[in-house]
Amino acid sequence: MSFDRSVKIAPSILSADFANFGAEIEAVEAQGADWIHVDVMDGHFVPNLSFGATTCAAIRPHIKTVMDVHLMISPVDAYIDGFAQAGADFITAHVEAGPHIHRTLQAIRAAGAKAGVALNPGTPASAVEHLLDICDLVCVMTVNPGFGGQKFIPLASKIAKLRAMIGDRPVHIEIDGGVTPQTAKSCVDAGADVLVAGSAVFKGGSVSNPAPYGENIRAIRASVA
Repeated sequence: MSFDRSVKIAPSILSADFANFGAEIEAVEAQGADWIHVDVMDGHFVPNLSFGATTCAAIRPHIKTVMDVHLMISPVDAYIDGFAQAGADFITAHVEAGPHIHRTLQAIRAAGAKAGVALNPGTPASAVEHLLDICDLVCVMTVNPGFGGQKFIPLASKIAKLRAMIGDRPVHIEIDGGVTPQTAKSCVDAGADVLVAGSAVFKGGSVSNPAPYGENIRAIRASVA
């Protein structure tokens, strides 16, 4: 997987039809999705439950692009191998999820996946300063994690600080939470290159009527052009 900083749209399947994940993924990829974002929640680190490694393994054959797995769980380390074996291309853990995030990132890479580190809205950019040489992605949460459809928290200055710290390292900056055509531009202008969007992509469409997925993706892309 070669590195590039072009803007990538990563629909979150948290907003898809849970009974139809395979077809939803195929539909949204056909409509222009660059990555597929999988939100894993444990009801402990965040106040919601979603799905685990067995679901990731089941949907992996339907994903032709990139499987981007976001672990909103604590503890993390015991589950890394399971998600890697399920086919995750990226595995992202939260800096707040445990005391040894450096070890967690090492373990993700050792398992064969690209390593991501996520920051909750109240966590400063400086929390990942000493992790940038062992990660491949920094995920900036622009909502408090746990639920889809929340209002965007503007954090352009935090994104810009991260972009400056990353420099020429091949590290993506991903934005997760409240991304719409109205909010995406400030994030990309500050240095982001991966935009996670759930309801903003899936609204108005379905497997039997996927055209709105494409319209929604193109609207986000056009807003940052």
